[in-house]
Amino acid sequence: MANNIEEQELKDQENPQNEEKEIDLLELFYKLWSQKKLLLIWCMWGAIAGLIIAFSIPREYTATVKLAPEVKTTGKTMSGGLSALANLAGISTAGNAGTDAMYPQLYPDIVGSVPFLTSLFDVPVTDKDGNKYTVKEYLMDETSGPWWGVVLSLPGKVIGLFRSSDDDKNGEHTLNNFKLTPQEDKLVEALRSRVTASVDQKTSVITINSQMQDPVVSAILVDTVVSRLRDYITDYRTDKSRQDLDYALKLNDEAQQEYYNAQQRLADYTDRNQNLATQSARITRERLENEASLAFNLYNETSLQVQNAKSKVQETTPVYTEITPATVPLRPTSPRKGLILGGFIFLAFVACAAWILFGKPLVSEYKLKAQALKEEESNQKKEEKKEENFKDTEKK
Repeated sequence: MANNIEEQELKDQENPQNEEKEIDLLELFYKLWSQKKLLLIWCMWGAIAGLIIAFSIPREYTATVKLAPEVKTTGKTMSGGLSALANLAGISTAGNAGTDAMYPQLYPDIVGSVPFLTSLFDVPVTDKDGNKYTVKEYLMDETSGPWWGVVLSLPGKVIGLFRSSDDDKNGEHTLNNFKLTPQEDKLVEALRSRVTASVDQKTSVITINSQMQDPVVSAILVDTVVSRLRDYITDYRTDKSRQDLDYALKLNDEAQQEYYNAQQRLADYTDRNQNLATQSARITRERLENEASLAFNLYNETSLQVQNAKSKVQETTPVYTEITPATVPLRPTSPRKGLILGGFIFLAFVACAAWILFGKPLVSEYKLKAQALKEEESNQKKEEKKEENFKDTEKK
């Protein structure tokens, strides 16, 4: 019985706090509800601002290609249990199994490198209306930005009018990846933000995206990026094998020529000495026949080396499977107008609520304090005047 009484007392002590919290929340709600017209006005202005921002941003279309590279598992690999644990932790064991330094995790760095991006400047593209440009021309002349970007860039354009360009002085400019011009650097940064590559750490699947304001241009560019990346990786992987093949072809050509020369020497000697039966003639003939046989064996061996080198080149050539090929996107990926509109309405509501609950009371309190200070100052001045008048009357 005593325990029940103590529990009831504890509940009674807690209830007033809960009631005070509930009353505070209700009071905040009533404050907001009493200013619902103001909240509605702010939300309307937020919606208008969101619509202006959403419709000011140009449409962007994203084309995507997914590649599954061939992964070689030569060398030592993890055991099954450790490999499974590594995959669960998000660590790829497939790409690190071999001794190849060009593993898929480096592909995003290759796509984002300056030489790779500048090689895309002269790629021909065609927009949905059939107009033809290069990537550089399209980015410079056909890509637009929001109106505030144009306004912010006006000071720089005005300053640029008063500056002389080195390209104008020297005539035609040659692209130099070691030293880019400011305009080329801006184009590289624009391409770096529009052409991206990512790698799934678990599956090593490569995803390449191209974002442009025209869907056809976006699809053509991403297809070109995939082709250039394949050529880059293929050249790297097969470089040593192609050098070995070139050396084997050189040896084979030399051995072939030597074999033909040995045959010719043997034929010439045989034609000149058909009726001779001396020992020296027989020995010389045998020597020439042995030289021709040795040259043929060397030629045969180098021919086998050439075939092996060709097989090695084919073996080291990487194979990529296109999981998702390049297609022309039908819907824009940005701007997300609904998200922008909802975000601005929410921000307007939060800002208005903060003003009603916190800003307005603080301003009212500040005004009351300022008014009180003014009244105190006026009272002090009145008292000072009274004291001065009283002193004057006393003197008189």
